[in-house]
Amino acid sequence: MIPADEPDGAPRIATLDVLRGIAILAILFMNVSEMGGSMTANWSDIRHIGWSGADRVAWWLRTLLVEGTARALLEMLFGAGMLILTDRIAASSDSPFAVALRYGWRNAVLWAFGMAHMVLLLWPGDILHTYAVAALLACCARGLSTRALLVLGLSYAAFTLAVGVSTIAHQAALPAAEVQAVQARFAAADAAAVVAEDRFGHGTRAEWVRGQWGVSLDRLGNDEATFVWEAAATMLVGAALFRWGTLQGAWSRRRYGWLLAGGYGLGVPLRLYGAWEVTRFDGAIGIAWVWEDGARLAMTCGHLAAVMLLASTAPGMRALRPFVAAGRTALTLYVAQTVIVSWLVFSPFGLGLYGRMGWAAMMALACAVNALLLWGANLWVRRYRVAPVEWAWRSLVERRVLRWR
Repeated sequence: MIPADEPDGAPRIATLDVLRGIAILAILFMNVSEMGGSMTANWSDIRHIGWSGADRVAWWLRTLLVEGTARALLEMLFGAGMLILTDRIAASSDSPFAVALRYGWRNAVLWAFGMAHMVLLLWPGDILHTYAVAALLACCARGLSTRALLVLGLSYAAFTLAVGVSTIAHQAALPAAEVQAVQARFAAADAAAVVAEDRFGHGTRAEWVRGQWGVSLDRLGNDEATFVWEAAATMLVGAALFRWGTLQGAWSRRRYGWLLAGGYGLGVPLRLYGAWEVTRFDGAIGIAWVWEDGARLAMTCGHLAAVMLLASTAPGMRALRPFVAAGRTALTLYVAQTVIVSWLVFSPFGLGLYGRMGWAAMMALACAVNALLLWGANLWVRRYRVAPVEWAWRSLVERRVLRWR
């Protein structure tokens, strides 16, 4: 526990801030390639972005270590935060509607910030508006037992596994020519999307704005329900882990060692196969998507255990201490990533470098930007109690102007 600067005076939990700081910085390694190149090519045509020797190394490391795990860790922390906040709200009020009204208002404001991030700052990959809706859904299960939270939390992974097995069995029963025709239609649609995204990425400022809005509308119309379900389910996993003390560092080193072995033991082989499958480039039907969410959760648990084992030693905690500041300023850092990378580096409003960097160059850019943001976050928290975007959000939530210092 560390002295807090929460509006209600409650203390913060240092390990949660460390995990949040790591996650919010790691998520740039996923977003940078979608800001600097075609979002569709990121998963449908990875060679379109770059495939030199250095690009291959960068893509493999990104895919094995970061793909989906930074997002999953943030979602787990949202689940832990949901329990912390709703318990505090319930303890401070006798009204049976207090949790629904206050926590609902908090997420309504967050949803508005997320939509502004998407519509005004033109980032179609925004997660804030999705997490705001998902947190409200997850909150409905806060009264369940820990095991029930975990079971519900694994519902999305179980669903994708069941649907995947059924789909593959169905495809196996179809004539090969029919399966190939369906694949060809999907490939043609993806190729057209890549061309369209490259066109406005290299286009005028007005074309870029219209193109980003178009991608956002497509996401909201076609994929949002899936994203909300995935996020809400992972939040419930995080809520269960919080109740068990896993996220707070309350386990023994032995138990974290077992979690690390189990998470990586399951996640690494599944991810290695999935990455190999993507890089075959032979047009064959892939199967790794069937278990991808399970592999994502397993890898995230492995990362969580690694951080907790590191934090259990004095040298390790000294190494992790700078990430406390990143965790306390996570919302501001997330928006700053968009401003610096999307606007200043890649968009026609800035340097206009869209499509000019391969995987390796973009991962190097993410490292440099994250180092700058981590340094800035630590300077900020030495003088101020709340970061700018957090200040605006919490002031609206509390309906009063919070103190900066």
